[in-house]
Amino acid sequence: DAQDLSSHAQEAEAPNALRHIASLTMTKVADGLIDPKLMLSWLLTALGAPAVYAGALVPIREAGALLPQIVMAGWVQAMARRKWAWVAGSAGQGIFAALIVLAALTLDGSAAGLAICAALAGLAVSRAACSVSYKDILGKTVGKSRRGSITGTAGSVASAGVLVLALLLMSGLVQDRGVVIAAIALAATLWGGAALLFSTLDEAKSEGGKATPASFSILKEDANLRRFILVRGLLVATSLAPPYFVVLAGGEDQSALGQLGALVLASALASLLSSYVWGRLSDQSSRRVLMLTGIVGALAMGGAVALALLGMATQIWAMPLVLFILMIAYHGVRQGRSTYLVDMSPKDQRSAYAAVSNTVIGGLLLVAGVAGGGAALIGPVATLVLFAVMSAGAAIAALGLREVEAAD
Repeated sequence: DAQDLSSHAQEAEAPNALRHIASLTMTKVADGLIDPKLMLSWLLTALGAPAVYAGALVPIREAGALLPQIVMAGWVQAMARRKWAWVAGSAGQGIFAALIVLAALTLDGSAAGLAICAALAGLAVSRAACSVSYKDILGKTVGKSRRGSITGTAGSVASAGVLVLALLLMSGLVQDRGVVIAAIALAATLWGGAALLFSTLDEAKSEGGKATPASFSILKEDANLRRFILVRGLLVATSLAPPYFVVLAGGEDQSALGQLGALVLASALASLLSSYVWGRLSDQSSRRVLMLTGIVGALAMGGAVALALLGMATQIWAMPLVLFILMIAYHGVRQGRSTYLVDMSPKDQRSAYAAVSNTVIGGLLLVAGVAGGGAALIGPVATLVLFAVMSAGAAIAALGLREVEAAD
């Protein structure tokens, strides 16, 4: 199915696909090595930074990567070759990751917390440039029925790399924060390498290079986009739930690096085993993937609640098992929503659709970050019940989405 590509893009598709897979693999490994939910939270604690800084990491990273996209979308659409936006974003992430390493080596306490949060904000904005341009570039250089496979393959290969880190952390061979700082330094190098490789992508010039400002008016015009954003907003539950699984596990008394390793391992294994499969399923029907992930996510959170109520949450196997199932759903959400958005968007408005969708979700995540403090008051079990209801609601809402993978 290459009818949606120009003849030049069809000829260049195979080598371009390899560049996509290699570049994405490098950036996805880097993401795993610097994961704010796990790696950076642990590092800040080890550096003696007050807890408020660790709590700010995920909202800074998520909202910072999403909210600027509405501003960036018009700039990207005015570019004849959009790959340069992605190259700049990947290089920027490498530079800010290097600044995090510098801060970790030279500072501690509140100073380290403030410096690392500030560098993460810069990294997140750089990431926004990659995110807002990537769907457009993928749509221009790879045919419709192969896009999910490319991102899914990169996800699975990358998670194998992150698995090595998880096993190293769990082995007990390393007992200090040096290994975490080294992992972040490696992430910086990988982002730099990905920028260099992606700059060689054979991308045809976009006609006219006229900027279509990303405007919220497309929400009024496209009912399917509104429903998609509702589904995606409800599925945010799958990314917010993992810390509550850790609380239920009562993991404070385990060795700190070993516990970090177990969490990284569950996430990486889930990605390794599911990303490629989700990618292939998304190429057939990303709408069905969004429905399925909502159901799987709700089951995982319901399972965690049931284990807690039965008094079994602290069993050694219990939380890693349900966390693994939740992360399979989470990786499916990422795969399904990305493929659906590229395939549903009009060719000349992919950046605008991505930006509007991401800005709305970024705002939701900021609200969720603030609400997270409130959620602590009702306890992890009640919070997970709420998240499970959201996830199940997403599956029901996805029933009404249009099928976008059908041949045009």
